Amino acid sequence: MEYHIEKEKCIYNMSANNRPVLMVPSGSTVRFETCDCFADRVQDADRGIESIDWEHINPVTGPLYVEGARPGDVLRVEILDIIINDHGVMAAIPGSGLLGEGIEKAEVKIVPIENGLAVFNNSIKLPISPMIGVIGVAPESGSIPCGCPGSHGGNMDNTRIKKGAILYLPVFTEGALLAMGDLHACMGDGEIMVTGVEISGSVDVKVDVLNGMGLKNPMLEDDEYIYTIASSENLFKAVKTATKDMHELVMKLLGLSFNEAGMLLSAAGNVQVCQVVDPMMTVRFAMPKVLLKQIGE
Repeated sequence: MEYHIEKEKCIYNMSANNRPVLMVPSGSTVRFETCDCFADRVQDADRGIESIDWEHINPVTGPLYVEGARPGDVLRVEILDIIINDHGVMAAIPGSGLLGEGIEKAEVKIVPIENGLAVFNNSIKLPISPMIGVIGVAPESGSIPCGCPGSHGGNMDNTRIKKGAILYLPVFTEGALLAMGDLHACMGDGEIMVTGVEISGSVDVKVDVLNGMGLKNPMLEDDEYIYTIASSENLFKAVKTATKDMHELVMKLLGLSFNEAGMLLSAAGNVQVCQVVDPMMTVRFAMPKVLLKQIGE
């Protein structure tokens, strides 16, 4: 049975105090309909970005209560499909992003999606690679805006969180309270201009509760890599946290010493930037899964 959550059932903060809109057993398949990061308010290039209500951006659909999820567990979220709508939106916003000081006037660009391509302009068409910008659970304490990432997930803007990937999220409250939104038709690592091709759509996921896995931060896997993910106001600190998490994982999985595991990360691992424009910056550390296959894992 597939469950369904409409995009009208959305929140702007992740918190254990949010009332779940749906309860499902572990092992369920759920479709999340989603708005874009502007809550679908920008539908043409003449709509001034200055008119956007900045208190209500990055809405996420949910939260979903997964039965059996308890603090200390891990929520396994398999991304079965991402379906996007027929047009996205981008924006240049004065003072925002790595080039913000050079933007003299705000600008909105509507980007049609045609035949698997994002039509940037008459000369440039980009292959789409749909991904989820915001996905997470209720944090350990307090209320965190959906525009901010953290150990609960949130606005990680990780281009690898797409169809076929499996995201592992630490559970901090009963039911986990999973929510997601902020889809992109395509986005470059870093998201340096604050927006990728922001788009509405829907996401199909399968959710499972894993007991006793003990994650501190999100982890991701796809066909080729395992990734540890960390966010911080300081980019170096985020890199160090993601690296330490991967180091611990490699020591555990491969039975290596501290020194050997560190040398293996240095020889075969990759530090990759997810985004540098949110209140906290996000990185991932990637390790090839082929290394695990070498020892029969």
